[in-house]
Amino acid sequence: MATGKDMQKGLKPATELGPILVFFAAYYFGDLFIATGAIMITTLIALAISYYYTRSLPMMPLVTAIVVMVFGGLTLYLNDETFIKMKPTIIYAIFSVILFAGLLLGKSFVKILFDNFWNLDDNGWKKLTVRLAAFFLLMAVANEIVWRNFSTELWVNIKVFGFTAATFLFFISQVPLITRHMKQEKPHTDA
Repeated sequence: MATGKDMQKGLKPATELGPILVFFAAYYFGDLFIATGAIMITTLIALAISYYYTRSLPMMPLVTAIVVMVFGGLTLYLNDETFIKMKPTIIYAIFSVILFAGLLLGKSFVKILFDNFWNLDDNGWKKLTVRLAAFFLLMAVANEIVWRNFSTELWVNIKVFGFTAATFLFFISQVPLITRHMKQEKPHTDA
């Protein structure tokens, strides 16, 4: 039987990937407008589920939900797919700007988000923040290139599979940096 902690461990991937997978399925069984409505609904459901189990709304999913609602709403209201195609660009650009702005203010927002997972020294957090901000900026540019120059079908496939794979590969590629900058735990000594 699953415990509350087991549920919470699987919650983050399920609430982040669920709306994307529903978007993909809705696109292939319907069209981009049906997929837009589906991702809007499932994003709100994912936020509600996350809040129910954690009693908080994480900042990144909340910002993503706001952008999904605004750009999805514009897509449906104006019957123009341009807005939903721009959504990833806006989200990636916002995250990049926030991370770079945090660095200018002497803060690592990546440290705030991932401090429970990794115990890095300050230099490691700074490097990881710079790399993640640059990655988000690159993803924003990639989305702009794809949606403006290729078919909607190719854009959907790249958005769902390519960008997800790129994010996974990015974090895998950061393992050496994380390992190098991991703080050593001080051994406990009995006095």
